Amino acid sequence: MNDCLFCKIIAGDIPSLKVYEDDHVFAFMDIAPLTKGHTLLIPKTHCKDLFEMPEDVARNLYAAAPKVANAIKAAFNPVGMNTINNNGAAAGQTVFHYHLHLVPRYDETDGLVVEWNSRQQDFQADVLTNLSEQIKAQL
Repeated sequence: MNDCLFCKIIAGDIPSLKVYEDDHVFAFMDIAPLTKGHTLLIPKTHCKDLFEMPEDVARNLYAAAPKVANAIKAAFNPVGMNTINNNGAAAGQTVFHYHLHLVPRYDETDGLVVEWNSRQQDFQADVLTNLSEQIKAQL
């Protein structure tokens, strides 16, 4: 795609600090990292988001994810790693080429705050059963 920032990075039209590449994916350092080693993993096939991604593209991307994550682990010895994808503008996506953030974690004060406010009280067993049936009906 001609106007896509990440497609331009893959093509070499925009410089990046590449850490991994194969026939299907490209991984490079985030230019605004949250932590040491923060890397983006993207498919070479342009997909706006996960909703648009073909299964074979997803399979290739997620097959490479452990390889890149383990290289980050070996290089920097983090105590954990968040894998983050903001899928769609409402979820905070700003570059509309699917990308998976691999964010090494070193401690609870390293800059990434993940807050999970469960709404379990709104989703009792009967509601969850109904929701699961709605999803299954679409598969």
